Amino acid sequence: MTVEEFEAFYEQAVARLTGQLYVMLGDLHEAQDVVQEAFVKGWSRRRQLDRDGQPEAWIRTVAWRLAVSRWRFRRRASDAWDRAGAPPPVEGPGPEHVLLIEALRDLPAQQRRTVTLHYLCDLSVEQIAGETGQSASTVKTHLVRGRVALADRLQPRNVEEDPGA
Repeated sequence: MTVEEFEAFYEQAVARLTGQLYVMLGDLHEAQDVVQEAFVKGWSRRRQLDRDGQPEAWIRTVAWRLAVSRWRFRRRASDAWDRAGAPPPVEGPGPEHVLLIEALRDLPAQQRRTVTLHYLCDLSVEQIAGETGQSASTVKTHLVRGRVALADRLQPRNVEEDPGA
C-alpha cells in the first residue's frame, strides 16, 4: 500500500471504524483514541496490510486489542489503589500558607522560579544557574529581589482598631 493509498484508506475507513469501536466500547473518546493509535501502527505496516487484503479488519482488531489493554491497565491500577487503601486525611492549608502562595504568585515568573528552586528544591545558586541557563549573578539578583518582595508582602500589617466600631 503506497502512502497515497493508505491516506485514501484512512479517509474512507476512519469514521466507520470509529463508529464500530464506539458501539463495541460505549465510549466515543476511547473509540477515537484506539482507532487513531491503530492507524498509527498500521502506517508502519502498510505494505503488509495490502498483502493481507483485509486492512480494515486489521485496524479494527488492533483497535480492539488496544482498548482491552487499556482496560487491563486501568483495572490493575484500580486494584493497586484498592489494596493500598485510602490515603490518610490531610489538613487543608493554613492561613500562613495561603498568604505565602499569594505572595509567590505576585512575584515575576523568573523570581518565583528561582526562589522555588532555591528554597523548595534546595538547589544552590550554581545548580539553579545550570538548570535555568542564567548566570550565577542573575540567579543571585532574582533571589535578592524575590526575598525583598516576599518580605514586603509577608510583613504583618499593624491594623489599628477603630475604637468606635
